[in-house]
Amino acid sequence: MPREKVKQLMTSEPGRDVLVKGWVRTRRGSKQVSFVALNDGSTINNIQVVIDMQAFDEDKLRLITTGACLAVEGELVKSEGRGQKVEIQAKKIEIYGPANPEKYPLQKKGHSMEFLREIAHLRFRTNTFGAVFRIRHAMAYAIHKYFNDRGFYYLHTPIITGSDAEGAGEMFRVTTFDLNDAPRDKNGGVDYSRDFFGKETNLTVSGQLEGEMGALSLGEIYTFGPTFRAENSNTPRHLAEFWMIEPEMAFYDIDDNMDLAEDLTKYLITYALDNCYDDLEFLNNMIDKGLIDRLRFVLDNEYARITYTQAVDVLLKADKQWEFPVGWGKDLQAEHERYLVEQYYKRPVMITDYPMDIKAFYMKQNDDGKTVRALDVLFPFIGEIIGGSQREEEYDKLERRIKELGMPREQLWWFMETRKFGTAPHSGFGLGFERLILFVTGMKNIRDVIPFPRTPRSAEF
Repeated sequence: MPREKVKQLMTSEPGRDVLVKGWVRTRRGSKQVSFVALNDGSTINNIQVVIDMQAFDEDKLRLITTGACLAVEGELVKSEGRGQKVEIQAKKIEIYGPANPEKYPLQKKGHSMEFLREIAHLRFRTNTFGAVFRIRHAMAYAIHKYFNDRGFYYLHTPIITGSDAEGAGEMFRVTTFDLNDAPRDKNGGVDYSRDFFGKETNLTVSGQLEGEMGALSLGEIYTFGPTFRAENSNTPRHLAEFWMIEPEMAFYDIDDNMDLAEDLTKYLITYALDNCYDDLEFLNNMIDKGLIDRLRFVLDNEYARITYTQAVDVLLKADKQWEFPVGWGKDLQAEHERYLVEQYYKRPVMITDYPMDIKAFYMKQNDDGKTVRALDVLFPFIGEIIGGSQREEEYDKLERRIKELGMPREQLWWFMETRKFGTAPHSGFGLGFERLILFVTGMKNIRDVIPFPRTPRSAEF
């Protein structure tokens, strides 16, 4: 008999024999009958298995505890209990793997998120993390579907790179050297010319620069892959390894870029509401009572479009005591971003035209000589969820900016050549995947929306 998933069985008509396999969430009952809640990960809902205690071996039944893995054959019947349409009357039970109830850490009680991070290899089995990671899958699929349906090409950009796209320097080094006996050059420094790649290399912080190369030939591309940041930030908003979606588009100006950012984010939220509602409803009830309302809030409102200068003026006039000072030329912090979204404009906000000095070298310079065509998209609860810009396509301006920042020109020769041979206006942005999942699930800590979080002093699993 072929196995059927719980998700399918929950909407099936009763009156036939079925085979289901999964893990025991709970067991209750009496000496005559036991009720087992079985879940196989396909849905937030469990299917109830009814066991006649007289029909099975007592020693086998003793092994059916929370966490045990079972295969159950039985008749799918109409359920007499509340909250479920069908249940299974067990005829045959096979125990694949018992779970010692004295040692199994996931018992029928509330567990803190901190504790569950310590057992990240098992936290998938909880209702909360089952819901989160089903939604994460749905969002990844929706991203690919969105771009594919609109003629974008999926580009795989390198994970190992010889350049620092952001100019931040907070990168993980890649080497084959024995760190206790690395070869040295005549000045006493590490001689990377003898390393695997013949130069110093790192894990990438962004696929953007390579993505631009693709866009300047294929038209519209997107990347979706892991990125790495060796930033010693032990906060609920930071990871050392995270995933980024980075579209790059030839012939897009800043307004086209904003249009795409708004359309993409609204599409993804709509997809989640249409395809993950059971999981969202569970998280709304258990994690964040305002989750579904907040998702609909984004869909129901056109995003405000303002400049950085306008944003600073609003913040300076606000009757608030800011933890971080506000002033033209200072970067906006999360408290400023959330005020603009949640209290002043009361809708998602797009901010453009930031001061050149606080943004990356590759952003298109405005005619005022002070600002660049940067783009940040701000959401309620999260703050910045997208960062991007129209890219600087003029060779002389880009070269001057690289020199001003003291960046290593020789690492970017290939990037500069695209500005010499058939340059074109183009734009792009980065959407942090984990920040998107934070927003869509209502979870409070970014470590709880990635299967195995990598943070300072933490790479256990």
